[in-house]
Amino acid sequence: MVVDRRFISRTRTVARRWAAASPATGVLRRHLLGAADGSTVEGCAAASAFGQHLLAPAPRLDGGRNLDAGLVAFAAATAARRTTRYFRSDGRRHVCRGKKGGLCVGKTKRGKGTKIMVLVAADGLPWGAEIHSASPHEVNLIEPLLETRRLRQLPRHLLYDLAADCDPLRARLLARGIHLISPHRANRKRPPLQDRRRFRRYGRRWKIERSISWLQNYRRLVTRYEYYAHLFLGFLQLACLLIVLKRF
Repeated sequence: MVVDRRFISRTRTVARRWAAASPATGVLRRHLLGAADGSTVEGCAAASAFGQHLLAPAPRLDGGRNLDAGLVAFAAATAARRTTRYFRSDGRRHVCRGKKGGLCVGKTKRGKGTKIMVLVAADGLPWGAEIHSASPHEVNLIEPLLETRRLRQLPRHLLYDLAADCDPLRARLLARGIHLISPHRANRKRPPLQDRRRFRRYGRRWKIERSISWLQNYRRLVTRYEYYAHLFLGFLQLACLLIVLKRF
């Protein structure tokens, strides 16, 4: 059996099928684009330089039935509008100037953030809370926390972690009648100043960690969403108030 495999044009074959399937009267037949029409389409596509708003409605782009000129004009108008409005809003979207901006936001080794200083009583209830930038060390933030609270009676013992191991801070707090209970650092070279008998109270510091975990249950405090510092401080104080009310 011999089969004659000659080249048959696909365009002519499809055209013949359409002509045979469609009725003879009242039907608009389709015209296929061949190689001769490719240069015309390619020229129109190369002349239209646009890179934005490709999904815009067709009437807006082709109002005068001239798609090439409409796309170019629309892209030029969009670029001019975006160059003039680039501060806070761009019509339908908001543009942020920077990440984690606002007051009381400082840089650390791990990034930007805000420190929360909480004064906790012996039973774990928060007495007061303040916010500061993450840049200054916690040694410089303990005394302002005690001064802003204006307590009737200062505590006799103040428990803190390794971050408060500072001899000048111990001396200043001792002048006020407060004994700082904080473990010494492993690389300390000076003679120890922490009384071991008083250091036994450091085992109760889990209550402070528990109070901090109570504050972390409020999603508004885990991540700072407020740009203004007084709003974030207000939510922090509100969380402390809710913790106190739940215990009574």
